[in-house]
Amino acid sequence: MGNSVNINFLGAAGVVTGSKFLIETFEGNIMIDCGMFQGLKELRELNWSDLPINVEAIDVVLLTHGHLDHIGYLPRLIKQGFKGKIIGTAPTLAIAEIILKDSAKIHEEDAERANKEKYTKHKPALPFYTLLEAEKTIANFQVEMPNKWISFTKNISFRFQYNGHIIGATFIELDIYGKRFVFSGDIGRTNDYLLDDPKKPEWADFLFVESTYGNKLHPEENIDDILSKLIKETIINHGNLIIPSFAVERMQTLMFLLWKLYKKNKIPNIPIFIDSPMGNNVMEVFKRFTKWHKLSNSDYEAMCNHLNIIQSFKETWETIDDTRSKIIIAGSGMVTGGRILTYLQQLIDKPLTTVLLVGYQAEGTRGRQLQDGAHEIRFFGKYYSVKANIKTIESLSAHADQNDLLDWMNNIKNIPEKVFLIHGEPTALDAFRIKIQDTFKWHVIVPKLTDVEKVIL
Repeated sequence: MGNSVNINFLGAAGVVTGSKFLIETFEGNIMIDCGMFQGLKELRELNWSDLPINVEAIDVVLLTHGHLDHIGYLPRLIKQGFKGKIIGTAPTLAIAEIILKDSAKIHEEDAERANKEKYTKHKPALPFYTLLEAEKTIANFQVEMPNKWISFTKNISFRFQYNGHIIGATFIELDIYGKRFVFSGDIGRTNDYLLDDPKKPEWADFLFVESTYGNKLHPEENIDDILSKLIKETIINHGNLIIPSFAVERMQTLMFLLWKLYKKNKIPNIPIFIDSPMGNNVMEVFKRFTKWHKLSNSDYEAMCNHLNIIQSFKETWETIDDTRSKIIIAGSGMVTGGRILTYLQQLIDKPLTTVLLVGYQAEGTRGRQLQDGAHEIRFFGKYYSVKANIKTIESLSAHADQNDLLDWMNNIKNIPEKVFLIHGEPTALDAFRIKIQDTFKWHVIVPKLTDVEKVIL
């Protein structure tokens, strides 16, 4: 191969999820992220196929952050023969451990339920991976510090740089034979409630940049006013406000916002229930890694004490049976699984229920169906009528919008040889491609799934 590099686009190419990029060099092979596809059925089915590469030849996996669509394929990778280290920052690996264990438990429970209630075509339905396989994966984790160049081989080194988005998240820089490869991961926003502003790359010969909101600007919304109004309406109507939420960052942001609203006397002391075993564990990560976020210890304790944190499934049912008006925040953010389905099963057919969507809803998810006005949604093998009010707050997204993405690239001093747009739906990718070309005059490529780009250095 000589001084050349092959870049394999194994996920998040032409779609938002399934982040997997393999860099093959003469000295070794590096995978950036190893996530699951989410959303459309044809994408989810790809998760069950072995990768079209020699997995045993991968030397190391570097993780940008701990979200499922960046780490959820790791147990399958090990099943296919990967034996190397999985490297990330300490909070990223702490989050990844929580998410892998939690999702393995859900996979096992879902398979057991499908087999028991006979709403599966598979005989038997199998979990995507088991808790044992998740634990085997976690045994390969290796922590590295951010802002430090780490030598991989004689001519290859890498560095993690703070990126906002969620706790522990980074973009990854690789120096390969003197050329700089930059993988953006998911880029956070400026002026985030809990996190510092992302750092920005200063040099990139080959840039791989996310495009989730490549064609959109987040609306200017007064979050305090919107939440206050919804909560007061919920109380007046004797209803329930249900918020599906990602367990990492979004849930903590919502907890912080609701606590602040109460402190400022903008909402009454309405019961707030946090129902996410994963979210509870993530709060412990916030407690451990205080330098990675803005929350003081006293604010953290006061916020947690103000809320009712559910510890068991028995308490979930007690919360559903509680006749008071209340706020329920439960996983998952795109309504793909988790505790939120139990609440929706009981409450989505009631006109006095409000469901508030607060993050990106990928195509093919139940969250997107609700956002698009579906009159019914299917889960647990049945259809449930949607009579609840469906609301959306777009500006709580943890992803950079188009202006943020352009600003993140603005510090790059050189002209990149190639810019690859990843993590986006086709309309977002195309709009962002044109915007970058018009703004920077850079050469932009939109790769497709399984494309291989050969770079001569």
